[in-house]
Amino acid sequence: MLDVYNSNARVKRNAYTIDKKTQKRNVLYLRPIERDLEDYYDLLEQYELRHPGQTIFQSEWLFPSMSRPGKHIDERRYYMIMHRVGEILNINYLGTHTMRKTGAYRIYEQSHHNIALVMKLLNHSSEKMTLEYLDLDQEDKFAGCE
Repeated sequence: MLDVYNSNARVKRNAYTIDKKTQKRNVLYLRPIERDLEDYYDLLEQYELRHPGQTIFQSEWLFPSMSRPGKHIDERRYYMIMHRVGEILNINYLGTHTMRKTGAYRIYEQSHHNIALVMKLLNHSSEKMTLEYLDLDQEDKFAGCE
């Protein structure tokens, strides 16, 4: 939580993560989701008020386990949450990786196909890797077939 919020519960400008697979450092710009993070903070605050035995704000994790606040939610729990959201939205393919890939593609489109920006945000080491990740390498293969 300290990586995202400062001591007076305000959202920081950036957060930093270490990529699990590559061990590369990544910067997350938080301003576009500042309001969502403020709402999330309020939600956690309300939860803790209704459950005085839970000390969520003492957890170092942004998404603490409600049953064990000293730990974070695990990949299985995150998958279950995303699967449930998919059911509510009638989307049968929503999984743990969907948000990263969809977000990257939306940034690619909104930035007028700035693949270098998307590559940097995903912490990829080449544009080719990013194009493959977004399944855009297939478009290039078929572009000359029209």
